[in-house]
Amino acid sequence: MKMTVMNVRRRLIPALAAGTALAALSACSTDSAAAGDSGKFDVVASFYPMAFLAEQIGGDHVSVTSLTEPGQEPHDLEISAKQTAQLQESDAVVYLKNLQPSVDDAVAQSEIKTKIDAASLTELEKHGNEVGGHAAEHDDHENDELAGLDPHIWLDPVRYAQVAEGVGKALEKADPDHAADYKANTAALVKKLDALNTEFETGLANTGTKVFITTHAAFGYLAERYGLTEEAINGLDPESEPSANRVKDLEKMAKADGVTTVFYETLVSDKTAKTIASDAGLKTDVLDPIEGITEKSRGKDYFSVQQANLKALRSALGAK
Repeated sequence: MKMTVMNVRRRLIPALAAGTALAALSACSTDSAAAGDSGKFDVVASFYPMAFLAEQIGGDHVSVTSLTEPGQEPHDLEISAKQTAQLQESDAVVYLKNLQPSVDDAVAQSEIKTKIDAASLTELEKHGNEVGGHAAEHDDHENDELAGLDPHIWLDPVRYAQVAEGVGKALEKADPDHAADYKANTAALVKKLDALNTEFETGLANTGTKVFITTHAAFGYLAERYGLTEEAINGLDPESEPSANRVKDLEKMAKADGVTTVFYETLVSDKTAKTIASDAGLKTDVLDPIEGITEKSRGKDYFSVQQANLKALRSALGAK
């Protein structure tokens, strides 16, 4: 699928020191051995959701390293010269095009035979700062600087399963000696994602309100999947500052739609969320976009954090 570059402003941070080591992103990750040295099929992943897929599908046959360290905001990643060299030595790369420009550049310039772009394995949509539910009635993306192709496909279990199937097929083709295991592992993962989808459908079917506020517009696909409306303070860029008018609009909307909670996330500052919540008399809670697993995460992997997200949404939306 051809994609246009996201028209989202990114706040870039200085490049990481060239000696930065690759790091695994969760307890289930393999050690960060240099790609090409493990004796296994070496996969480099751009950040946690891609690494998790590679680990789950590859199992014992793969060695997975990640370009984004635990606790680092993926949107801000600038890969080092050492990481670029390690990328070149890998057997495959799993990444999400247009999320991390420095990764896109490195992959494009590399001679890796197996390049797996998750964005090409499912359908991406344009999302602004309001997504789902009644948003379509009055949210005009035509001239919205926040509008662009939303990369947060992994937060929708259905889309994530589609990506998993594509990654599995790519690994089967790239490493045919272990194709049967990759196929079986992919089927098992998709089955778990289907079950997670059912949990969300059931858990969010009957709620007092369908609207929730987040600092970062990461949950648009999830909102659409389960009939909710996400109102984001900052749009697709987690580091941007909301305008005074946007804050006023959110406070009015919160009263009109019975919103109780402003959600923030673990990898960026909670200052804006807490200020708006305090001014509007609302609570705050964590809704994790699962861009990385750290000690602050409410779970050790994708599934446990998603279940924590479901619990937080059910509480905030008044599930019955």
